[in-house]
Amino acid sequence: MTLSLIVELEQHHQQQYSQLLSSDEPSSTTTTPPIIASAAGVSPKSPDDGTSATSGSACGDSSQSLSPSLLDDDDGDARRSSAGAKRNDAAASYKMGYFGATSYVIGNIIGSGIFIAPSTVVRYTDSVALSLLIWVIAALIAFLGSLCYIELGSSIREAGCDFAYICYVKWHSVAFSFMWVSVLMTYPATIAIITETFGQYLMEGLRHTYAVPAEWVPVAQKCFGIALLWLITWMNFFAIGKFAARFQIAATVAKLLSCGLIIVTGFYYLFFEGWHGGLEQPTTTANSRWNIGDLMMGLYGGLYAYSGWDILNYGTDEIRRPRRNAPLALLSGILIVFLIYFCINVAFFAVLDIHTMKTSNAVAALFSQRTLGPFSEAIPFLIGVLLVGSLNSNLFCGSRYMYAAARQGQLPSCFSCVNAENESPRVAVFAQSALAVIISFVGDLDSLIGYVMFGFWAQRVFTLCALLTIRYRQIPVHADAIRMPLPCIYLFLAINVVLVAIPIWREFAVTSLGISICVLGLGFYFVFVRCPSGDGGAPSLRASLNEKCTRIASIIFDALPDVKQQNLAKKHPTVLLPSESQRELLLSTKFDSLDDRQSADFPPSPTVPDLHSDEKNTLIRNVSATGLRMW
Repeated sequence: MTLSLIVELEQHHQQQYSQLLSSDEPSSTTTTPPIIASAAGVSPKSPDDGTSATSGSACGDSSQSLSPSLLDDDDGDARRSSAGAKRNDAAASYKMGYFGATSYVIGNIIGSGIFIAPSTVVRYTDSVALSLLIWVIAALIAFLGSLCYIELGSSIREAGCDFAYICYVKWHSVAFSFMWVSVLMTYPATIAIITETFGQYLMEGLRHTYAVPAEWVPVAQKCFGIALLWLITWMNFFAIGKFAARFQIAATVAKLLSCGLIIVTGFYYLFFEGWHGGLEQPTTTANSRWNIGDLMMGLYGGLYAYSGWDILNYGTDEIRRPRRNAPLALLSGILIVFLIYFCINVAFFAVLDIHTMKTSNAVAALFSQRTLGPFSEAIPFLIGVLLVGSLNSNLFCGSRYMYAAARQGQLPSCFSCVNAENESPRVAVFAQSALAVIISFVGDLDSLIGYVMFGFWAQRVFTLCALLTIRYRQIPVHADAIRMPLPCIYLFLAINVVLVAIPIWREFAVTSLGISICVLGLGFYFVFVRCPSGDGGAPSLRASLNEKCTRIASIIFDALPDVKQQNLAKKHPTVLLPSESQRELLLSTKFDSLDDRQSADFPPSPTVPDLHSDEKNTLIRNVSATGLRMW
């Protein structure tokens, strides 16, 4: 009897609450629910006469009805819930879906590498069959790596990829060392090389139509490249899903069309014209190289063309339904890229012989001259389209990497400023572009990129070690994490160790300089990050400069610092985090309407919204941030 009464009470409350939400105004006349009245020994109150009949029980005077204030509170909660849902829907509209994420994977992998790496692979294998086998192995390694990074990206929902993963296990010195190299040199240099290459290809196309004086060619190349860079920078200032991701989809379609032209042309001459080129003896040649050193260096060239498959881990929070969309986008993107690369290499071998492939780096230009005739003049423009997508993807990676470092307190807090409306890290995007422009005037960048490439593979070694540490120590991660088999992780770790050891053996001069750059970053960590902050002197001056820079950046870029506050910061304060007065100055006028978006360690009002938080993640982990002291 008691159980049935409770069930009836619950059903009645649900019906009454639904009626209140559907009505425009709460009724001023309240009635006692019949079930409540009967349970209390009270007859239901009639709305007509306003009287109630009692059963003579003393409980009759204690009967209670729903008060108007309670109705107002319930209605206010409903309205606040509706407003929160609208805000969540608006935030979700700015994020990338499956097709946008897949386009970023394809766009970041396919670039100038497919027009450079084929010659490198053939030089170290001297065989068509071995060359094609290298491309297959490189694709499998990229696929294996994507599986490991799917687990990392779904377990640790933080922007910044390798940096965030290494920091998660509190290896802050290692993370800072690789961050220092990547943020200040590798990504800006890569962006600068792409802009320079774009300018060169564009000028090659224009020179066939317009007479450009030779002395103006270098200046024009640089101007065209820098102009493109600032255009892409402006696009990334706005929502990823609204502008940049849509542009990336268009650029990816253009890439596939240009690559498709090479594939269709090559297969046409292979099957209809009877051209075989290097495919006449595909299995081996008298000079085929089977030693492990040459094969590994050829594999290194193939992996260079596949680099970029981890782009989505730099912005996992900017993907809708990351548990579903991130793995599908990575796997589908790598599969599509492999098919394109394999077919392009077959098309090259159908037209060009092995000797030509080995002696020339401009494989696409030679291919078009032999097959396309007058239309070969358009190839430089098509390759320029390929570079546009690669530039957008690399700027996306570099800016998110810098943003994550600043959010952890290892770079000045101004680089963590994001726009409150579309969550774009505008200061980091601008900084990467500015560094790329500066580096483009330094000189030859190819050697610098070669020096730092060693650091990328070494960083992945430490990232995989961090993943194994999380597994064996059972460190708490996201509830929706995707777990991969341990043999996959161990196999990819072994491959990365080999890829680090072989270049040390074959090109010690290059790798030694790369090691020196990493050690330099490690020294900066212990000198600037681990030094005592104190109350006066140089640390106070650095803190004041950091605060002023953050304030200026927030005004210029219409952005606010999105810095992770943590309990460790109370014990080890870092001057890179915004000060109390700075937060009040920046946020008092902009976030008065966001009272329900609070950070754990910020004052109750005003608050800094965690613009990249995952509402499904209820895990509160004190060691998820660094608590470092720098500047």
